Amino acid sequence: MNIVLCYPASPQHIRQIQATMPEATVIDAGQERIAQALFEADIFCGHAKVPVDWDGVVRQGRLRWIQSSAAGMDHCLVPSVIESDVVVTSASGLLADQVAEHTVALITAWCRSLPDFFRAQQRKDFTRLPTRDLHRSTVGIVGFGGVGRRLARLLSPFRTRIIATDMFPLDKPDYVQDLWPAECLDRLLAESDIVVLALPLNSKTKGILDSRALAGMKRDSLLVNVARGPLVVTADLIAALRNGHLAGAVMDVTDPEPLPPDNPLWDMPNVIITPHVGGQSKTRQDDVTRLFCENLRRWREGLPLINYLSDKSLGFPIRGPGSVLWTDVVETLS
Repeated sequence: MNIVLCYPASPQHIRQIQATMPEATVIDAGQERIAQALFEADIFCGHAKVPVDWDGVVRQGRLRWIQSSAAGMDHCLVPSVIESDVVVTSASGLLADQVAEHTVALITAWCRSLPDFFRAQQRKDFTRLPTRDLHRSTVGIVGFGGVGRRLARLLSPFRTRIIATDMFPLDKPDYVQDLWPAECLDRLLAESDIVVLALPLNSKTKGILDSRALAGMKRDSLLVNVARGPLVVTADLIAALRNGHLAGAVMDVTDPEPLPPDNPLWDMPNVIITPHVGGQSKTRQDDVTRLFCENLRRWREGLPLINYLSDKSLGFPIRGPGSVLWTDVVETLS
C-alpha cells in the first residue's frame, strides 16, 4: 500500500500519517515528482499544481482514493476521475475560518474606503473621504457550504440581513433570513447590497456571473469573489464597473490567474485584489494532516469518510443524511 503526498508536509506530518497506517509506505512526492509518483499511488493526498496524466492514472487502475488538500476540486476532477471508481474526498470547510476572515477583511476595507485612505497616507493627505456601511446591509451568499456558513456567522453581528442560495438548501441557521435553492440566484442578486461568491468551480458554475447576471445585481452593489476566478466573466465585470452599474468589486481570485499587468481591473479605484491568499494559515498543513489521518482511520475501519463526494461531478460533498462534513466533526476530534 503506497500513500503518495503532494502538499507541504513536514517530517512530523509524515510520521503522523505513518503512525496512522503503519503497513503503508508513505511517499512525499512534492510538485517535482507527483506526475510520475501518482502511478505508484494506492492513496493520494494533496493538490497537484503541475500537469498530471489523470487519464493514464485511472486507466492503470491502481489508485483507489484521492484526498484533496484543497476545497476546490477542479485540479483533479477530470472526466476520467469522475467516471471512475476512485473514491474522492475534499478539504471542504478545512479553511473556512481563514477564507471567511479574509472575506470580512475585504468587505470592510472596501466599505470603509481603506485603500483610498492608505493611498492618502502615502501622500500625507489628511482628508476625509466618503465611506459606506456594512451594518444593516443585505448580504447575499452564493454557495452555502463551509465557507458560506462560516461567513454568515461572522457577518451576523453586523446586524446584516443575510440571504443565501445553495444546490442543497438544508439546515438554515437562525441568523440567516432566507436560504433558497440555487434557482433563486436572480432573486438574491436583485436584493443584495453585497454579493459573495462561495461556489465550487464546475461545468455548471463556470461563468455564472456573466453580463446578464451582473446586470441583474442591485445597482450600486458590491461583488465579492473568494471562490474561483472563472465563476465571473472578467470582461463582463469590467464593463459593469465601467458603466457604473456596480459600485465595486473585491476579489481574492481572478480569471486568468495571475491577472495580467495590463488588465483594467488593476487600475480601478473601486476594486481590491488580493493574490489568492484567503486560505493561507499557519496551521494549514497541520489541519490537512489531521483531516487525512482521521479519514485514514475511517478508511481502515470501514466508516463513512469525511467530505466524501457522493456525486463527484458536483465537486463538493453534499450536506444531508449520512454525510460527514469536516465543519461538523472538527470540534469533536482530539
